[in-house]
Amino acid sequence: SLILPAYNEAEILKDNVERVLNYLKSLEQYRWEIIIINDGSTDSTGEIADALARAHSIVKVLHHPRNFGVGQAMSYGYSVSRGDYVVTMDIDLSYTPDHIGTMLDHIQATRAKLVLASPYMRGGKIANVPLLRRILSVGANWFLSLVAHGRLSTLTCMVRAYDGPFIRSINFRQTGMDVMPEAVYKTMILRGKIEQVPATLDWGVQTRNKPKRRSSMRIVRHIFATLLSGFLFRPFMFFILPGLVLLAFSIYVNVWMVVHFLQALAAAAPGSADQVISTAISSAYDQYPHTFIVGLLSLMLSIQLISLGILALQSKAYFEEIFHLGTQAARVENTKRGASFKDHLSSGRPE
Repeated sequence: SLILPAYNEAEILKDNVERVLNYLKSLEQYRWEIIIINDGSTDSTGEIADALARAHSIVKVLHHPRNFGVGQAMSYGYSVSRGDYVVTMDIDLSYTPDHIGTMLDHIQATRAKLVLASPYMRGGKIANVPLLRRILSVGANWFLSLVAHGRLSTLTCMVRAYDGPFIRSINFRQTGMDVMPEAVYKTMILRGKIEQVPATLDWGVQTRNKPKRRSSMRIVRHIFATLLSGFLFRPFMFFILPGLVLLAFSIYVNVWMVVHFLQALAAAAPGSADQVISTAISSAYDQYPHTFIVGLLSLMLSIQLISLGILALQSKAYFEEIFHLGTQAARVENTKRGASFKDHLSSGRPE
């Protein structure tokens, strides 16, 4: 199954789908269905997609009444797909169709659940991408790769291949581009094998001799979504690690606070123990107020960050366990339904 989400793509839809169809003819070992998700387009995308479906029997079109976002479109496509493998592509073909064959060869050879097409790994290439978009994309993938233990060079790419039954067993909640790292995260939870292949991301084809197209990515929202995805992967880096760094700084400052107190204690006039200690503290604070304030505040903040990190790790562990159990239960139920349906057919009773 090849899923192609489309939103206001009337200018390029027909030519690019036909280009994909021509490529798929070279993959004679597969039977194909192409699922175009018209995600509430306000131009003629829906009409063009319906015309393609009438002209080509393997093309199916699903329409959203309004724009729900690429995440919702992908989830819809996964749920109706029937293929042993599910491939997702960007309709602008900034990744050329031959990536499809490369990913399918790799997913079969490695028995992976997910194969990512990465322009950021060795052998990959980026061309004709605007500087701002390139910086944001590289930065987002570097950050997510870091929090996901650094093995994957991309987590946000749309071009990928899934094991069909596996991806249909997963429920998604994100509606935007953050569904891409969500799929990686949930595959990791289920201990699914993830592979990547070198890819070429080239915006030259979509911009050459065509009006400049606006990116559908909302920059600010994408930045926040990337940070949130990173937190889901590894809350340790957001709370506990900064908390430990701040705790080390706090210990350093508080050591000096104790030194200043001992110096003031040694210089204090004779008297009762309580009076001498109070006088020493007061004298040290008068001379070094910032040491006391910074030391105590940083200690309190570090304890709060570490505590929040522990709670976040605990919540993450609970979520992963519940998600794993829920997905396993859904698979068992789907298997039972499939077996029941086969028995129903073999009994000779009408469907």
